[in-house]
Amino acid sequence: MICSVCLNPCIDRTVEIDAFAYGGLNRIRASRSDGCGKGVNVALVAREMGMEASVIGFLFEENGRCIAERLESAGAGEDCIWLPGAVRTNLKVFDRSTARITEINEPGEQIPEEALERMVQKVREYAEICDTMVFTGSLPPGVPADFYRTLIEATAGRCRCVLDAEGEKLARGMEAKPFLIKPNEYEIGLCAGRPVEGLADVKQAALDCCGRGIELVAVSMGGDGAFLTDGKTCLYAPAVDVRVRSTVGAGDSMVAGFLHGLHLGEDLAGVFRRGVAAGTAAVTTEGTQLLTRKTYEEMLPRVEIREV
Repeated sequence: MICSVCLNPCIDRTVEIDAFAYGGLNRIRASRSDGCGKGVNVALVAREMGMEASVIGFLFEENGRCIAERLESAGAGEDCIWLPGAVRTNLKVFDRSTARITEINEPGEQIPEEALERMVQKVREYAEICDTMVFTGSLPPGVPADFYRTLIEATAGRCRCVLDAEGEKLARGMEAKPFLIKPNEYEIGLCAGRPVEGLADVKQAALDCCGRGIELVAVSMGGDGAFLTDGKTCLYAPAVDVRVRSTVGAGDSMVAGFLHGLHLGEDLAGVFRRGVAAGTAAVTTEGTQLLTRKTYEEMLPRVEIREV
């Protein structure tokens, strides 16, 4: 089973406009709201791929039911710590003329110290019953930047740990030596302590991370493709030529694709192919919609993998 840890869930409200006018009037042509969060997305995509998945984290009494119900309808488990307050709302403005999304995100609710302690204990419990735990997304206001490290250490090596975070959250979390990390080009540059530009730089920075005890390092490179290494074999996949409708959820889908490959017992190239196919399938959907199993499977033969 995959257990996703979602500490700062959200409700994504996506609005579509014809052409964004900064400082001017923008008329909404379509809109939708989805209960989300990066950990929620990973679990939903994992379920779409046929894997067992659950979400633990924090949910809030005023409006958190929409997220719980979305997980329930997908057949994913939900065992969150419920707190007073409201789930934050993130506004996504999709410009039809450029196919670009502008994101305006709320920070979220403060989390009581007692609830953080309960989360550490819940992670310990789930580490006993799941194969993989995924730690991903932003942290609520006031939560220390090393909290992902604390949670990974709480698993005591009883399951594989995946970390997909930014900045100091990633750097501190890596100190606990998770099994897999998935930074983008900019983020792995921060880990390396130097600017990273181009495939050769990405390769060296990723190998440096493997040298610090990370078993798999995947780097998403946007329109330039993706990279994966286990410290010995280095693989590169150019971006698949598709119409990009939205990049929201693409990284979460890529993580779920990697886990699907691991679940199926694939070799490194097979794991990489499934991650890239899942991330690519996700960008073909609009707004905050996630991939479908059909689109994902159609992408698999289109992924080209090279050893570099």
